[in-house]
Amino acid sequence: MRNTSRLRLLLWPVSLVWCAAVRFRAALYRWRILKSSRLPGVVISVGNLTAGGTGKTPMVLQIAERLRAEGKRVGILTRGYRGSSAGTPGEPQSDEVAIYRERLQHHVHLGVGPDRFANGQTLARHGVEWFVLDDGFQHMQLARDIDIVLIDATDPFGGGHLLPAGLLREPKSALARADIIIITRADHAPAIESIVRRYSAAPIFYATTELLDMLPLRGQVGMQVPAEWRAEKIFAFCGIGNADAFFNDLIRWGFQVAGRASFPDHHSYFQEEISQIVTQAMKAGASALVCTEKDVFNLRGIKFSGIPVGFVRIAMSLSDADKFWETVRATVKEHQEGPVK
Repeated sequence: MRNTSRLRLLLWPVSLVWCAAVRFRAALYRWRILKSSRLPGVVISVGNLTAGGTGKTPMVLQIAERLRAEGKRVGILTRGYRGSSAGTPGEPQSDEVAIYRERLQHHVHLGVGPDRFANGQTLARHGVEWFVLDDGFQHMQLARDIDIVLIDATDPFGGGHLLPAGLLREPKSALARADIIIITRADHAPAIESIVRRYSAAPIFYATTELLDMLPLRGQVGMQVPAEWRAEKIFAFCGIGNADAFFNDLIRWGFQVAGRASFPDHHSYFQEEISQIVTQAMKAGASALVCTEKDVFNLRGIKFSGIPVGFVRIAMSLSDADKFWETVRATVKEHQEGPVK
Protein backbone atom coordinates (compact mmCIF):
# COMPACT_ATOMS: atom_id res chain seq x y z
CA MET A 1 0.00 0.00 0.00
CA ARG A 2 2.89 2.36 0.85
CA ASN A 3 4.54 1.67 -2.51
CA THR A 4 1.23 2.38 -4.29
CA SER A 5 0.86 5.72 -2.48
CA ARG A 6 4.44 6.64 -3.33
CA LEU A 7 3.92 5.79 -6.99
CA ARG A 8 0.72 7.88 -7.11
CA LEU A 9 2.62 10.80 -5.59
CA LEU A 10 5.33 10.50 -8.24
CA LEU A 11 2.75 10.33 -11.05
CA TRP A 12 0.59 13.14 -9.67
CA PRO A 13 2.31 15.91 -11.73
CA VAL A 14 1.66 13.90 -14.90
CA SER A 15 -2.00 13.57 -13.87
CA LEU A 16 -2.22 17.37 -13.62
CA VAL A 17 -1.00 17.67 -17.21
CA TRP A 18 -3.49 14.98 -18.30
CA CYS A 19 -6.32 16.78 -16.50
CA ALA A 20 -5.49 20.09 -18.19
CA ALA A 21 -5.34 18.38 -21.59
CA VAL A 22 -8.70 16.57 -21.30
CA ARG A 23 -10.43 19.68 -19.95
CA PHE A 24 -9.07 21.77 -22.81
CA ARG A 25 -10.11 19.15 -25.38
CA ALA A 26 -13.64 18.97 -23.98
CA ALA A 27 -13.85 22.77 -24.03
CA LEU A 28 -12.82 22.86 -27.71
CA TYR A 29 -15.79 20.61 -28.53
CA ARG A 30 -18.10 22.58 -26.23
CA TRP A 31 -17.09 25.84 -27.96
CA ARG A 32 -17.47 24.08 -31.35
CA ILE A 33 -13.90 24.89 -32.33
CA LEU A 34 -13.60 21.13 -32.81
CA LYS A 35 -16.74 19.69 -34.39
CA SER A 36 -18.31 16.28 -34.03
CA SER A 37 -19.29 14.36 -37.17
CA ARG A 38 -22.90 13.14 -37.35
CA LEU A 39 -24.06 9.82 -38.74
CA PRO A 40 -27.40 9.41 -40.57
CA GLY A 41 -29.16 7.71 -37.68
CA VAL A 42 -29.46 7.50 -33.90
CA VAL A 43 -26.22 7.16 -31.91
CA ILE A 44 -26.36 5.77 -28.36
CA SER A 45 -23.04 6.15 -26.57
CA VAL A 46 -22.14 3.78 -23.73
CA GLY A 47 -19.01 4.75 -21.83
CA ASN A 48 -17.44 5.36 -18.47
CA LEU A 49 -15.37 7.83 -16.52
CA THR A 50 -12.64 5.40 -15.53
CA ALA A 51 -10.28 2.97 -17.22
CA GLY A 52 -11.15 -0.59 -16.31
CA GLY A 53 -14.22 -2.76 -16.06
CA THR A 54 -17.60 -1.17 -15.31
CA GLY A 55 -19.80 -3.73 -17.09
CA LYS A 56 -19.71 -1.84 -20.37
CA THR A 57 -19.61 -4.89 -22.68
CA PRO A 58 -22.74 -6.59 -21.25
CA MET A 59 -24.53 -3.23 -21.25
CA VAL A 60 -23.70 -2.67 -24.93
CA LEU A 61 -24.96 -6.19 -25.65
CA GLN A 62 -28.19 -5.58 -23.77
CA ILE A 63 -28.90 -2.31 -25.57
CA ALA A 64 -28.11 -3.79 -28.99
CA GLU A 65 -30.30 -6.85 -28.34
CA ARG A 66 -33.20 -4.70 -27.10
CA LEU A 67 -33.05 -2.43 -30.17
CA ARG A 68 -32.93 -5.44 -32.48
CA ALA A 69 -35.92 -7.00 -30.67
CA GLU A 70 -37.82 -3.79 -31.45
CA GLY A 71 -37.16 -4.38 -35.14
CA LYS A 72 -34.44 -1.78 -35.58
CA ARG A 73 -31.38 -2.16 -37.82
CA VAL A 74 -28.56 -1.99 -35.30
CA GLY A 75 -24.80 -1.60 -35.51
CA ILE A 76 -22.11 -1.51 -32.82
CA LEU A 77 -19.20 0.87 -33.34
CA THR A 78 -16.19 -0.23 -31.32
CA ARG A 79 -12.55 0.70 -31.46
CA GLY A 80 -11.48 -2.76 -30.39
CA TYR A 81 -8.63 -3.22 -27.96
CA ARG A 82 -5.60 -1.28 -29.21
CA GLY A 83 -7.59 -0.33 -32.29
CA SER A 84 -7.83 -3.88 -33.65
CA SER A 85 -9.46 -4.33 -37.01
CA ALA A 86 -12.68 -6.10 -37.82
CA GLY A 87 -11.12 -9.50 -37.54
CA THR A 88 -10.56 -10.85 -41.03
CA PRO A 89 -9.85 -14.58 -41.28
CA GLY A 90 -6.59 -15.48 -39.56
CA GLU A 91 -6.31 -12.05 -37.94
CA PRO A 92 -6.67 -11.61 -34.17
CA GLN A 93 -9.54 -9.53 -32.86
CA SER A 94 -10.14 -7.99 -29.46
CA ASP A 95 -11.93 -9.97 -26.78
CA GLU A 96 -14.89 -7.56 -26.73
CA VAL A 97 -15.31 -7.84 -30.50
CA ALA A 98 -15.13 -11.63 -30.24
CA ILE A 99 -17.86 -11.59 -27.58
CA TYR A 100 -20.09 -9.37 -29.74
CA ARG A 101 -19.67 -11.75 -32.68
CA GLU A 102 -20.29 -14.84 -30.56
CA ARG A 103 -23.32 -13.52 -28.69
CA LEU A 104 -25.03 -11.59 -31.48
CA GLN A 105 -24.44 -14.16 -34.23
CA HIS A 106 -24.33 -11.60 -37.08
CA HIS A 107 -27.81 -10.27 -36.20
CA VAL A 108 -26.17 -6.94 -35.34
CA HIS A 109 -23.62 -5.28 -37.63
CA LEU A 110 -20.16 -4.48 -36.27
CA GLY A 111 -17.92 -1.58 -37.23
CA VAL A 112 -14.48 -2.16 -35.73
CA GLY A 113 -11.57 0.26 -35.75
CA PRO A 114 -10.49 3.69 -34.49
CA ASP A 115 -12.33 5.69 -37.19
CA ARG A 116 -15.83 5.10 -35.92
CA PHE A 117 -17.39 7.77 -38.13
CA ALA A 118 -16.07 6.10 -41.29
CA ASN A 119 -17.14 2.69 -39.99
CA GLY A 120 -20.58 4.09 -39.16
CA GLN A 121 -20.94 5.47 -42.68
CA THR A 122 -20.17 2.00 -44.03
CA LEU A 123 -22.79 0.42 -41.78
CA ALA A 124 -25.31 3.09 -42.78
CA ARG A 125 -24.86 2.09 -46.42
CA HIS A 126 -25.87 -1.42 -45.31
CA GLY A 127 -29.10 -0.12 -43.79
CA VAL A 128 -28.07 0.46 -40.17
CA GLU A 129 -30.06 3.29 -38.57
CA TRP A 130 -29.30 2.78 -34.87
CA PHE A 131 -25.68 2.83 -33.69
CA VAL A 132 -24.39 1.78 -30.28
CA LEU A 133 -21.09 3.56 -29.68
CA ASP A 134 -18.98 1.29 -27.49
CA ASP A 135 -16.71 3.11 -25.01
CA GLY A 136 -17.89 6.39 -26.47
CA PHE A 137 -17.95 8.95 -23.64
CA GLN A 138 -14.53 10.36 -24.53
CA HIS A 139 -14.95 9.81 -28.29
CA MET A 140 -16.24 13.31 -28.97
CA GLN A 141 -15.31 13.11 -32.66
CA LEU A 142 -18.67 11.41 -33.21
CA ALA A 143 -21.94 13.19 -32.40
CA ARG A 144 -24.36 11.21 -30.27
CA ASP A 145 -28.05 11.45 -29.38
CA ILE A 146 -27.60 10.15 -25.86
CA ASP A 147 -24.63 9.68 -23.53
CA ILE A 148 -24.96 6.77 -21.08
CA VAL A 149 -22.20 6.68 -18.46
CA LEU A 150 -21.49 3.63 -16.28
CA ILE A 151 -20.01 3.94 -12.79
CA ASP A 152 -18.81 0.79 -11.02
CA ALA A 153 -20.00 0.86 -7.41
CA THR A 154 -17.02 -1.25 -6.28
CA ASP A 155 -14.52 1.37 -7.53
CA PRO A 156 -16.55 4.38 -8.66
CA PHE A 157 -13.84 6.96 -9.27
CA GLY A 158 -10.63 5.00 -9.76
CA GLY A 159 -8.95 6.06 -6.55
CA GLY A 160 -9.91 9.70 -7.07
CA HIS A 161 -6.94 10.52 -9.30
CA LEU A 162 -6.68 10.97 -13.05
CA LEU A 163 -4.45 8.82 -15.23
CA PRO A 164 -1.73 7.77 -14.71
CA ALA A 165 -1.83 8.27 -10.92
CA GLY A 166 -5.36 6.84 -10.78
CA LEU A 167 -7.94 5.37 -13.13
CA LEU A 168 -10.00 8.44 -13.96
CA ARG A 169 -9.96 9.29 -17.67
CA GLU A 170 -11.56 12.66 -16.98
CA PRO A 171 -12.36 14.66 -13.84
CA LYS A 172 -15.70 13.95 -12.20
CA SER A 173 -17.02 17.25 -13.54
CA ALA A 174 -17.22 15.57 -16.97
CA LEU A 175 -20.37 13.84 -15.69
CA ALA A 176 -22.17 17.06 -16.61
CA ARG A 177 -22.16 15.75 -20.21
CA ALA A 178 -24.02 12.55 -19.26
CA ASP A 179 -27.70 12.08 -20.16
CA ILE A 180 -28.11 8.89 -18.12
CA ILE A 181 -25.89 7.47 -15.38
CA ILE A 182 -25.95 3.78 -14.47
CA ILE A 183 -24.32 2.66 -11.24
CA THR A 184 -23.29 -0.95 -11.86
CA ARG A 185 -22.75 -3.84 -9.44
CA ALA A 186 -25.14 -2.30 -6.91
CA ASP A 187 -28.84 -1.74 -6.35
CA HIS A 188 -28.43 1.13 -3.87
CA ALA A 189 -25.45 3.48 -3.41
CA PRO A 190 -26.49 6.77 -1.79
CA ALA A 191 -22.89 7.88 -1.14
CA ILE A 192 -22.03 7.57 -4.84
CA GLU A 193 -25.28 9.29 -5.82
CA SER A 194 -24.38 12.17 -3.54
CA ILE A 195 -21.03 12.66 -5.31
CA VAL A 196 -22.62 12.33 -8.75
CA ARG A 197 -25.21 14.97 -7.88
CA ARG A 198 -22.45 17.55 -7.36
CA TYR A 199 -21.77 17.40 -11.10
CA SER A 200 -24.85 16.05 -12.86
CA ALA A 201 -28.64 16.14 -12.71
CA ALA A 202 -28.92 13.16 -15.09
CA PRO A 203 -31.31 10.31 -14.14
CA ILE A 204 -29.54 7.58 -12.18
CA PHE A 205 -30.27 3.88 -12.67
CA TYR A 206 -28.76 0.75 -11.12
CA ALA A 207 -27.64 -2.49 -12.73
CA THR A 208 -26.34 -5.74 -11.24
CA THR A 209 -24.51 -8.58 -12.93
CA GLU A 210 -26.67 -11.62 -13.58
CA LEU A 211 -25.38 -15.13 -14.34
CA LEU A 212 -26.82 -16.37 -17.64
CA ASP A 213 -24.83 -19.55 -18.20
CA MET A 214 -21.93 -21.57 -16.88
CA LEU A 215 -20.35 -23.24 -19.91
CA PRO A 216 -17.41 -25.61 -20.40
CA LEU A 217 -14.41 -24.32 -22.31
CA ARG A 218 -14.31 -25.83 -25.78
CA GLY A 219 -11.72 -28.40 -26.78
CA GLN A 220 -11.45 -30.20 -23.45
CA VAL A 221 -10.79 -33.82 -24.28
CA GLY A 222 -11.22 -36.69 -21.86
CA MET A 223 -12.27 -34.50 -18.92
CA GLN A 224 -15.40 -34.93 -16.85
CA VAL A 225 -17.19 -31.58 -16.88
CA PRO A 226 -19.12 -30.97 -13.62
CA ALA A 227 -22.87 -31.41 -13.92
CA GLU A 228 -23.31 -28.68 -11.30
CA TRP A 229 -20.44 -26.23 -11.06
CA ARG A 230 -21.67 -24.75 -7.78
CA ALA A 231 -21.24 -28.15 -6.10
CA GLU A 232 -17.49 -28.08 -6.84
CA LYS A 233 -14.66 -26.17 -5.24
CA ILE A 234 -13.43 -23.89 -8.00
CA PHE A 235 -10.31 -21.85 -8.68
CA ALA A 236 -11.20 -18.57 -10.40
CA PHE A 237 -8.88 -16.63 -12.71
CA CYS A 238 -9.32 -13.68 -15.03
CA GLY A 239 -7.64 -10.90 -16.99
CA ILE A 240 -10.20 -8.09 -16.81
CA GLY A 241 -10.38 -4.51 -15.60
CA ASN A 242 -12.00 -5.31 -12.23
CA ALA A 243 -10.98 -8.78 -11.11
CA ASP A 244 -12.36 -8.42 -7.58
CA ALA A 245 -15.84 -7.75 -8.96
CA PHE A 246 -15.73 -11.07 -10.85
CA PHE A 247 -14.57 -13.00 -7.79
CA ASN A 248 -17.22 -11.38 -5.60
CA ASP A 249 -19.91 -12.12 -8.21
CA LEU A 250 -18.97 -15.81 -8.16
CA ILE A 251 -19.41 -15.91 -4.39
CA ARG A 252 -22.71 -14.01 -4.65
CA TRP A 253 -23.92 -16.54 -7.24
CA GLY A 254 -23.20 -19.41 -4.82
CA PHE A 255 -19.88 -20.74 -6.12
CA GLN A 256 -17.30 -22.17 -3.70
CA VAL A 257 -14.16 -20.20 -4.54
CA ALA A 258 -11.12 -22.03 -3.16
CA GLY A 259 -8.55 -19.75 -4.79
CA ARG A 260 -8.07 -16.98 -7.32
CA ALA A 261 -5.55 -15.43 -9.72
CA SER A 262 -5.81 -12.16 -11.62
CA PHE A 263 -3.97 -10.67 -14.60
CA PRO A 264 -4.04 -7.28 -16.37
CA ASP A 265 -7.02 -6.36 -18.54
CA HIS A 266 -7.05 -8.04 -22.00
CA HIS A 267 -4.27 -10.41 -20.87
CA SER A 268 -3.23 -13.03 -23.44
CA TYR A 269 -2.29 -16.17 -21.55
CA PHE A 270 0.87 -18.26 -21.92
CA GLN A 271 0.97 -22.01 -21.39
CA GLU A 272 3.34 -21.64 -18.45
CA GLU A 273 0.92 -19.31 -16.67
CA ILE A 274 -1.94 -21.76 -17.07
CA SER A 275 0.24 -24.61 -15.80
CA GLN A 276 0.93 -22.50 -12.70
CA ILE A 277 -2.79 -21.80 -12.27
CA VAL A 278 -3.57 -25.53 -12.49
CA THR A 279 -0.91 -26.23 -9.84
CA GLN A 280 -2.32 -23.53 -7.56
CA ALA A 281 -5.84 -24.92 -8.06
CA MET A 282 -4.76 -28.43 -7.11
CA LYS A 283 -3.02 -27.12 -3.99
CA ALA A 284 -6.18 -25.21 -3.02
CA GLY A 285 -8.27 -28.37 -3.33
CA ALA A 286 -10.22 -27.09 -6.34
CA SER A 287 -11.72 -29.57 -8.79
CA ALA A 288 -12.48 -27.06 -11.57
CA LEU A 289 -11.24 -23.77 -13.05
CA VAL A 290 -13.58 -20.87 -13.88
CA CYS A 291 -12.85 -17.72 -15.89
CA THR A 292 -14.84 -14.96 -17.63
CA GLU A 293 -16.26 -15.08 -21.14
CA LYS A 294 -13.75 -12.40 -22.08
CA ASP A 295 -10.85 -14.66 -21.04
CA VAL A 296 -11.96 -17.43 -23.39
CA PHE A 297 -10.77 -15.47 -26.42
CA ASN A 298 -7.35 -14.91 -24.82
CA LEU A 299 -6.84 -18.64 -24.15
CA ARG A 300 -6.53 -19.72 -27.79
CA GLY A 301 -3.95 -22.46 -28.21
CA ILE A 302 -3.72 -23.10 -24.47
CA LYS A 303 -4.00 -26.71 -23.30
CA PHE A 304 -5.46 -27.69 -19.93
CA SER A 305 -4.77 -31.05 -18.35
CA GLY A 306 -6.13 -32.78 -15.30
CA ILE A 307 -8.88 -30.29 -14.46
CA PRO A 308 -12.05 -29.11 -16.25
CA VAL A 309 -12.43 -25.43 -17.17
CA GLY A 310 -15.60 -23.40 -17.45
CA PHE A 311 -16.53 -19.79 -18.09
CA VAL A 312 -19.40 -17.58 -17.00
CA ARG A 313 -21.67 -15.75 -19.42
CA ILE A 314 -23.30 -12.73 -17.80
CA ALA A 315 -25.83 -9.98 -18.44
CA MET A 316 -26.67 -6.66 -16.81
CA SER A 317 -29.98 -6.54 -14.97
CA LEU A 318 -31.37 -3.00 -14.81
CA SER A 319 -33.27 -2.01 -11.67
CA ASP A 320 -36.05 -0.30 -13.66
CA ALA A 321 -35.69 -1.34 -17.29
CA ASP A 322 -39.01 0.14 -18.44
CA LYS A 323 -38.18 3.56 -16.98
CA PHE A 324 -34.67 3.36 -18.43
CA TRP A 325 -35.93 2.76 -21.97
CA GLU A 326 -38.59 5.42 -21.57
CA THR A 327 -35.80 7.86 -20.63
CA VAL A 328 -33.64 6.74 -23.57
CA ARG A 329 -36.47 7.32 -26.06
CA ALA A 330 -37.37 10.73 -24.58
CA THR A 331 -33.74 11.89 -24.59
CA VAL A 332 -33.15 10.75 -28.17
CA LYS A 333 -36.34 12.51 -29.29
CA GLU A 334 -35.35 15.73 -27.54
CA HIS A 335 -31.85 15.72 -29.01
CA GLN A 336 -33.15 15.08 -32.51
CA GLU A 337 -36.04 17.53 -32.42
CA GLY A 338 -34.49 20.12 -30.10
CA PRO A 339 -35.80 21.20 -26.69
CA VAL A 340 -39.45 22.15 -26.40
CA LYS A 341 -39.82 25.95 -26.21
